[in-house]
Amino acid sequence: MARPIRLTWLITDLEVGGVPLHLHRLATRLAGGQFEVRVVSLADVGPVGRMLQRDGVPVDACRARGPWDVAALLRLGRHLRRHRPDILHALLFHANIAARLIGPSAGVPIRRILCEIQTVERERPWHLVLDNLTCRLCRLEIGNSPSVVRHLARNAHIPTARLRCEPGGIDVERFAGARPVSRESLGLPPGVPLLVWTGRLDPVKGLNTLLEAMTLPPLPAETRLLLVGDGPDRPNVQRRIAELGLAGRVVMLGQRGDVPELLKTADAFVLPSRTEGYPNALLEAMAAGLPVVATAVAGCRDIVVHGRTGLLVAYGDARALAGALAEQISDLPRAGRMARSGQEWVRRHADIAAVAERWRRFYQEIVQGSGTGSFLV
Repeated sequence: MARPIRLTWLITDLEVGGVPLHLHRLATRLAGGQFEVRVVSLADVGPVGRMLQRDGVPVDACRARGPWDVAALLRLGRHLRRHRPDILHALLFHANIAARLIGPSAGVPIRRILCEIQTVERERPWHLVLDNLTCRLCRLEIGNSPSVVRHLARNAHIPTARLRCEPGGIDVERFAGARPVSRESLGLPPGVPLLVWTGRLDPVKGLNTLLEAMTLPPLPAETRLLLVGDGPDRPNVQRRIAELGLAGRVVMLGQRGDVPELLKTADAFVLPSRTEGYPNALLEAMAAGLPVVATAVAGCRDIVVHGRTGLLVAYGDARALAGALAEQISDLPRAGRMARSGQEWVRRHADIAAVAERWRRFYQEIVQGSGTGSFLV
């Protein structure tokens, strides 16, 4: 095109979380030059929106007060008619539905609408039904891992020709090159085994199982755990810590801006989730060179090869989780080999510079009319 490609991302919200932060990484790398980018949040600007604005990316908010806020959808329509994007790329379920319902009536051709799902949805099966009913109102539905794409094909019955897999990425060197913080500054005694979890405090993250595992052998009784992040499940997590007598062993740090440094401070990373898509937290821990233990669920299985780049355990099995964590902090030579293999895997497959370049080429194909599905198994 003679002018920059007008690219608008539409997202459900811009609270701190894996998908908004993925969008931040991508938008800040594509903004300028070949692309004129904007981000629209169905909800408020949010903390990640403010990060985008500070980095020079325009952000608009539709200020939705609920899933079916008609006024917010009208505001979205006005925004799209005003800015006339060449490509409308929606992320997350509610944004996807809004893009399909409002985009065409606001002048965005269906062939220029992309919708993306970044988790294997098991909590709300009606999402899959509605996804199926509306999937023909966009050009492609994109999953961020083979597990997500397979789930959409098998359970939402999206035609495979309408599916494409585009895994996400992280700034690998930011995590690989970070320096650890002082354990004393975190109120931790020196020399004790230290585990770390990062993410959004949500029931789907399986933290009750992790807390139970902290009380079980063979995990040493002096092991400490850092929980980095915040979210709606905080009261439950705090209650379980008290009930299990873990107040002296589990430290809730809340939202932090020094996650790479905190990862470098720990001995192992744990992700006990019930379901994932392509977890950034796991990629970041592997990039930092940490031995990892994750549940053998969709998303995690796309990243971790058991025994080679980390350890996988069944979801909800606290005893197996305790055993795997104990193995990672006691068998240091084997854990070190897995950590190095994991870091190399992330460098090869999940570096954000390569991911952004793939998206740049894909957006060009969409404008040229040649972008197609790419179903990965």
